[in-house]
Amino acid sequence: MYKPLIYLISTFVLISCMPDKEQADFVVLNANIYTVNDIAPNAQAFAVKNGVFIGIGTSKEVKKKYLSENILDLEGKTVIPGIFDGHCHFNNLGLFSQEVDLTGTKSLSQVLERVVAFQKEKQFKFIVGRGWDQNDWKIKEYPTKEKLDKLFPDTPVLLSRIDGHALLVNQATLDLAGINSKTVVTGGEIVKENGKITGVLIDNAMKIVREVLPERGIKERVKALKDAESYCLKYGLTTVSDAGLSRQTIDLIDSLQKNGELKIRVYAMVSVSPENLDYYLSQGIIKTDRLHVRSFKIYADGALGSRGAALKAPYSDREGHYGTMVTSLDDLAGIASRLAKSEFQMNTHAIGDSANSYVLKTYANVLKSQTNRRWRIEHAQVISPEDFDYFTEIIPSVQPTHATSDMYWAEDRLGSERIKGAYAYKMLLDINGKIVLGTDFPVEKVNPMLTFYAAVSRQDLSGYPEGGFQTENALNREETLKGMTIWPAFANFEEKEKGSIEVDKLADFVILDQDIMTIPIEEVPNIGIIGTYINGEKVF
Repeated sequence: MYKPLIYLISTFVLISCMPDKEQADFVVLNANIYTVNDIAPNAQAFAVKNGVFIGIGTSKEVKKKYLSENILDLEGKTVIPGIFDGHCHFNNLGLFSQEVDLTGTKSLSQVLERVVAFQKEKQFKFIVGRGWDQNDWKIKEYPTKEKLDKLFPDTPVLLSRIDGHALLVNQATLDLAGINSKTVVTGGEIVKENGKITGVLIDNAMKIVREVLPERGIKERVKALKDAESYCLKYGLTTVSDAGLSRQTIDLIDSLQKNGELKIRVYAMVSVSPENLDYYLSQGIIKTDRLHVRSFKIYADGALGSRGAALKAPYSDREGHYGTMVTSLDDLAGIASRLAKSEFQMNTHAIGDSANSYVLKTYANVLKSQTNRRWRIEHAQVISPEDFDYFTEIIPSVQPTHATSDMYWAEDRLGSERIKGAYAYKMLLDINGKIVLGTDFPVEKVNPMLTFYAAVSRQDLSGYPEGGFQTENALNREETLKGMTIWPAFANFEEKEKGSIEVDKLADFVILDQDIMTIPIEEVPNIGIIGTYINGEKVF
């Protein structure tokens, strides 16, 4: 007669002893999760609350501990941390969408056809374009301005090479900028043939004509940032490291982020100038939940494709030519010395072996016994054997698709011996323990799946070369995933808040339609993004 009462009491005791489940904003179950956490590299589920991961484990473990009205059953689909682009030009990506797209052109004639079609539609007072590459043409020589002069005798035209280190301009532009045969440029070149200006300007020579361009209005600048964000989010990018921003653009990004109009996180490298150094060093590091300003971007030399990279020995395909240091040695040393006394990071573009050698030695000289400064070499493209060990303390920031884009002509520039120290990503990783991967977009395409593919396969999308380009410097998949997540987070001083799927880190993650770690490497470029999440919010 007492059994029902005993049963009720026992049930009450059992229920009262059960731990309360924690309420989550949403829960992901039945996923194939690569956490990029060495202690627990794989998981099936996680819970998110207030924009951070609060629990990670098996689906059974997470269901037992967390409650939510929002359950996302991924049915085995793959999840990785939010993807970083460790070196890009986010603002420029948007701005260039407002210009003539010259990428993929196979001749000067194709370039001119696109410019004519663009101007017929737009009727701009200035024509600006970007993306030509003479290395992709049958005649692999710099173009000249004669045909541009005939087509546009009165409208200034500025057409940038794919790497942004050379311009083709017409006579109207030269006249407006006051450039003539007597104009002298330091850290660049006004290309001439038989004493006549060809219309090609390299590195610092470009600054003269860019200064005559009218500034874009606020509407165009806001649209550029929003267009760039839209493009990045659809490819799974949650943090972009913009390698060279003005104070004006940084302030605009901050304003849009605070208003909720820009969701993507931005690690801003400030374009170095005396004014910017004075301002930011007096202000100190700026850190919000989406913007981080604590580094300066400096150019040591030009680019290999335009023969502006500074080399220790002459170019193999241009007798007596060594390339160009864009910033003088004294100025580089002065900037480094000043930044060494601050908390700010120095991130220097260095392509040629001479530029890399000088910057690395300058870093070592000014930092001396300082540790954890995380100064970076952006590109680290051609390194002499005797200089690799400097990367023990200096972070290499590289772009794997550069290797597969440049391999068609890089050996022509460098020769068979010097090319062995170029695009040496595995060597750099083995020395430093970390390597930052990016694209340099819009120089290369935005899609990080192409970065992953190039880093592992060392091939272009056609599968060339068979077996891969200098495969001793290929990265494995685990290294590549870290190079796109936790290692750039470390390079940005952000590894404690993002870069991996761990409890108390920001809930930035990406859902893929295929398993990036197991499918054949040639299928990786076709991986699609099902969802991009920042702070637990689905933004794509």
